[in-house]
Amino acid sequence: HIVSITSILNRSPVGLQIISKHHLSQPHPLTSDEKAMKNGAENSSGSVDSSKWKVSKTPQDSGFIPSIAVTLWLGWNGIVLCLFLYAILFASRLERTIIFGLMTLSLLLPPDFPGKAGHRLGDWIMLKAEQYFGLKTIIEDEEGILKYSGKAIIYAFSPHDMLPFGVFAFNPILNRVPGGSAMHCLMTSAIFNIPFLKHVYTWVKAKPVDKKTFMGRLHKNKSFTFCPGGVQEVILLDPQKPDDLVLFLQNRKGFIKLALSTGSPIVPVFGFHLDGTFGYWFPRGALVEKFSRMIGFLPLIYWGRFGIPFGIPHPKKLTIVIGSPIDVPKMDEVTNEKVDEYHQLFVDELVKLFERHKHSEGYGNKRLKIA
Repeated sequence: HIVSITSILNRSPVGLQIISKHHLSQPHPLTSDEKAMKNGAENSSGSVDSSKWKVSKTPQDSGFIPSIAVTLWLGWNGIVLCLFLYAILFASRLERTIIFGLMTLSLLLPPDFPGKAGHRLGDWIMLKAEQYFGLKTIIEDEEGILKYSGKAIIYAFSPHDMLPFGVFAFNPILNRVPGGSAMHCLMTSAIFNIPFLKHVYTWVKAKPVDKKTFMGRLHKNKSFTFCPGGVQEVILLDPQKPDDLVLFLQNRKGFIKLALSTGSPIVPVFGFHLDGTFGYWFPRGALVEKFSRMIGFLPLIYWGRFGIPFGIPHPKKLTIVIGSPIDVPKMDEVTNEKVDEYHQLFVDELVKLFERHKHSEGYGNKRLKIA
């Protein structure tokens, strides 16, 4: 079932400070967007300390070069599908042999092939994606995050939406979020079983979100981001209810248990304007949900810019808001009661984060629901 969340904001959020992409700027009068942000926070929580929020913005450029870069990153779903269909339906025997040969070779090669050259391309893609989406990040409590320097931080990103590409804000080449060069995004393992995609996503600092990788990074004190709602949030999308933002979090408690077992802090993160970047259609029903959980993704048809099926998203400006870290104690024996307690704390903080920023981001008419 779905439960609507009414946020009771009992803690003042931290304030606003504008920085450029690479350095802190001098104080200046608030823009209209920044005033809306401040007023929205005040309406939600009473008063605001306007000295600690760190805001970074990149001017939007969705021209030819950034579009090519985003295609090299998010367009591979369509490229692989087109290659496969062409090989099956239209290709000559030689062409079919070449296409399937390259796909097989890709599956056999290590994910980070060809090494440094691939990672340099990945860095370039991320820098151009930053321009394509006019990326804006707001860190409410950078000082609090820096207190955990040298320790793994779990950045829990919501919503998943069609594709949770907003997590690219955590890529270390962008230098937006504390975490160093070891920062990675964990995502469905299915991607790393698809030819070509496995390489591209590795180049942009992604790894599979399995328990081994999750715990390995926590034990090595390497921070990461992931989307706890997962593919289930795609299933819950409803084009008839565009004002409902549904997060599949009620039973997502596994990461809380792992955080308690290692004493790793959790930071709630919300991405604004992911919704509406794609149009979509998919079959519905219990069988589809079960199959989607089994394979790690939802069979669907989606389209983005220029109406191209499985193409790149519309170039909407993205705002990624990063909340204050939740301090999590290390427990030798993790109890269900503690898991429930910290899970509820995480959900509450995520809802508060959304409420503080929804008006400034034009989400005043939207409802956040926890499923």
